[in-house]
Amino acid sequence: MSDDVIAGVWQFVDTNILIYAYDVTQGAKHERARKLMGQLWEDEKGCLSIQVLQEFYVIATRKIAHPIPSEAAEQIIADVSNLKVHLPAPDDVLEAIRLHQRYQIAFWDAMVIHSAAQLGCDVVWSEDLNADQVYDGVRVLNPFAS
Repeated sequence: MSDDVIAGVWQFVDTNILIYAYDVTQGAKHERARKLMGQLWEDEKGCLSIQVLQEFYVIATRKIAHPIPSEAAEQIIADVSNLKVHLPAPDDVLEAIRLHQRYQIAFWDAMVIHSAAQLGCDVVWSEDLNADQVYDGVRVLNPFAS
């Protein structure tokens, strides 16, 4: 993977990448995720969804080795909410169900893919989905892949 984000295209950040950006116990993954988030912020091409924000809060405050205090997680969410954010509606859930069935991926991953597509993203940065797979025109990239 290049050290630079893909210039000029909207890029969606999955929860795991956002977690790594703030989980200082993750070493090289932390550094890479922080750099990616910084580049997306500078380029004003970063996207995420309400789902990602919700998952981030729960994982960051309860499930990582050194949980982030609730107030700090709240501030992080306030900050990253300045990126382009997808607010899903009932029709979005129905479309994610269709993606889940079509691609045989987890429902929550299908929601991420659908949210990215709704925001016009060309890329989803994720460690969970198959790198280089294209789902409905959205390519998954793993920022930690060599």
